[in-house]
Amino acid sequence: MAKIYVNGDVQDVSLPLNVSELIKQNNVLQPEMVSVQVNEEFAERDDWERIQLKEGDNVDFLYFMGGGQELDNWTIYNWTIAARNSKIVK
Repeated sequence: MAKIYVNGDVQDVSLPLNVSELIKQNNVLQPEMVSVQVNEEFAERDDWERIQLKEGDNVDFLYFMGGGQELDNWTIYNWTIAARNSKIVK
């Protein structure tokens, strides 16, 4: 067994193990929407089968999402922040 870190948590895994297999073992939801970093480097989806993990690797499963609320301004402790043009007004 080898120890790797997945999203910051230690996992004991059997090697050899590639990124695609790790995704399946972790039951990653919507794998077609996930991005993967191995040791802080983005892994190309076409390379997942070829990237062999090793003891101590750090793997992060990332989902990029849009959305949020569009605001014109918001106020924090008497400071008004204009979101559209990045001005701070006291």
